[in-house]
Amino acid sequence: MRIDIITVLPDLLASWFGESIVQRAQSKGLVEIQVHDLRTWSTDKHRRVDDYPFGGGAGMVMQVEPIHRAIEQLKSERTYDEVIYMSPDGQMLDQPLTNRLSTCGNLIILCGHYKGVDERVREHLITREVSIGDYVLTGGELAAAVLSDAVIRLVPGVIGDETSALSDSFQDGLVAPPAYTRPADYQGWKVPEVLMSGHQARIDSWRYEQAVERTRNRRPHLLPPEQGGD
Repeated sequence: MRIDIITVLPDLLASWFGESIVQRAQSKGLVEIQVHDLRTWSTDKHRRVDDYPFGGGAGMVMQVEPIHRAIEQLKSERTYDEVIYMSPDGQMLDQPLTNRLSTCGNLIILCGHYKGVDERVREHLITREVSIGDYVLTGGELAAAVLSDAVIRLVPGVIGDETSALSDSFQDGLVAPPAYTRPADYQGWKVPEVLMSGHQARIDSWRYEQAVERTRNRRPHLLPPEQGGD
């Protein structure tokens, strides 16, 4: 998988992609991440990529021309499955979407900034808009990092124990159940006895019941009405 990220703040993403699982995925050759400075494609002598909005109003808008030039150059070098714009009003990022994107070969992610991008970018260049929540960030860089991390960890071989990713929250439509480790008794705070019983069927049943209950309390919209969902 290759992910190309277009941004006006490339240095902001350097530390994120240089650590932990994402860094190891790149070292193994399983994922290639390229961060591009949008100003590279500016024709302005000051390398500006934004301008005042037509019709007036506060803030600046990212121009269509440098974004178009950047995307067209990347697309001339390889085929991309998706050109994604990180936007507060895009499709909400969830596990099914993450699973789907993890099967792609090449992705472009455009990070918004200022008051967003010229609408013609969204109309003619973007194939999917993604949001990580109903709130506004200073720019799309952190959102792009979140999306990339969520996708990359699902690429086969990235996580040593691939079954671990399959048991994450939301993979089965439920929040993950509680997890415990040693010691079994810490200052009187005890691990549920069923988890130390060695009876796998009982353990699996307990975990499922806990997952349903936690989902009912924390994400009821994920459950059907017969299980107490919204």
